[in-house]
Amino acid sequence: MNRAIVSIWFPTFAIDRWSRISARQGEEARTLAPALLVTETAHGPAIDAANPLARALGAEAGMRLADARMLAPGIAAFPSDHEGDHRTLEKMALAAQRWGPWTMVDGQDALLLDASSSAHLFGGEAAMLADIEHRYGMEGYGARVALATNAGAAWALSHHGGERPVVTDPAALPAALAPLPAAALRLNADTRLLLSRLGLKTIGELMAVPRESLARRFRNRRSPEANPLHRLDQLLGRTHEPLVPLIEEVPPTADRRLLEPVLHAPLLARIVADLALDLARTLEAARLGARRLVLRLWRVDGDAIERAVELASPSRDPDHLARLFDERLDDIEAGFGIDQARLTAVWAEPLDQAQDRLDRERGKGTPLPMLIDRLVTRLGKANVACLAPRQSHLPERSQQRIAAGAEPPSRAQYDLDIACRPLKLLDRPEAISVIYLTPDGLPRRFRWRGTMHDIVKVEGPERISPEWWRQRSSTRLRDYYRIEDGEGRRYWIFRNGLVGDGRGGLPDWYLHGLFA
Repeated sequence: MNRAIVSIWFPTFAIDRWSRISARQGEEARTLAPALLVTETAHGPAIDAANPLARALGAEAGMRLADARMLAPGIAAFPSDHEGDHRTLEKMALAAQRWGPWTMVDGQDALLLDASSSAHLFGGEAAMLADIEHRYGMEGYGARVALATNAGAAWALSHHGGERPVVTDPAALPAALAPLPAAALRLNADTRLLLSRLGLKTIGELMAVPRESLARRFRNRRSPEANPLHRLDQLLGRTHEPLVPLIEEVPPTADRRLLEPVLHAPLLARIVADLALDLARTLEAARLGARRLVLRLWRVDGDAIERAVELASPSRDPDHLARLFDERLDDIEAGFGIDQARLTAVWAEPLDQAQDRLDRERGKGTPLPMLIDRLVTRLGKANVACLAPRQSHLPERSQQRIAAGAEPPSRAQYDLDIACRPLKLLDRPEAISVIYLTPDGLPRRFRWRGTMHDIVKVEGPERISPEWWRQRSSTRLRDYYRIEDGEGRRYWIFRNGLVGDGRGGLPDWYLHGLFA
């Protein structure tokens, strides 16, 4: 059985999509005037697409906007949306799977469809092609379709053939392709120019050239777009052209259609809990954990309500997932009632089973990721932050604020003895008065905030040099001491500078942190 590949080409796809969006937004007036879609380039705006009124004035794709305005000064220009065009084309490719088992995006304005075993379901190849053109035409997209035994031939016939050509016999391909121009080979501009200079304007003329001559002339061109012999073999089915079908990734979802509309928040919260339980089972089967959840509610009158939450780490705990939506349900206006609810994990990450301990049950309390999720849900993501290590040996610069749930830098990058540092640092080191009587300069007594403290234990010093690449050359080094007073309170103090270091007078003392 021969393959049946359908090429669906949208000659004016970008401008058709722009017209549909303008009509949907209530701006039909701008579609009734000459309009262009342009992209900024190094040499000024270039035209990507033009509507029929603009083309009637002489504007064409590939022209400069300045040249088009020389022909029609009042022509309107709008920025192209290449990313939006590609996303729309992918959605159209998925929708085209109603005619065949797989589809794919072909370039910027075409689709490929495998209809090898499905054409008879639509009344044959010709009837299926007519149905495809009609359906896309109803949506506002002009389409040209063709069917052949391979993708290259289908593309050539849809772009340069007649009205809905069908070639189901490989032996009939040479006769069907011979009248087509050499541009149907999908060659680059340089190769097309070279063929034109050689007088080879059609595929039939190219097929009449001895194969050895073509191989010798283009032996250094290995790219398919630059080698007409390679493209010719693909069109005639002599070599295989790899195709990558578009596979739709359906995110884990839990759905509920209600027999009776729900009006009150307690019942809605119960439904969300049931959805979270169903979703957790789906995630567990796929060994995934949710990172972003979207709850969609449909009212009886057709309006849709959407609420979204994002998690700090992957989770499939149903109680935790449901609790995140507790405060998001208070402001929902149910109207005449909600009759459908859907919970979707639009972002999921791998999450394997984990067991905390073997000797006893899991300890009480809320794990840190769940606590972060609840705080973010209640206070907002911009108001919750975490501390992470930063590459600096100065205590006040050794940590940084990162967004809640963000991946912290690896602690192995930093050579810091965290156990020797106090958990509480003052916002700014506070000056203290120190009395030291020992020859090596160890402190024995200091005054802080009007209170005298006798030092009974001293450990140190820990010397920290200035960051010369960031600070001034006059910055002094620090000697940190861990001390304990007579009442058992522990402090972290440092001496700023050394006697005779040439960077100022006598050293100053500061208190920088408190131990628990």
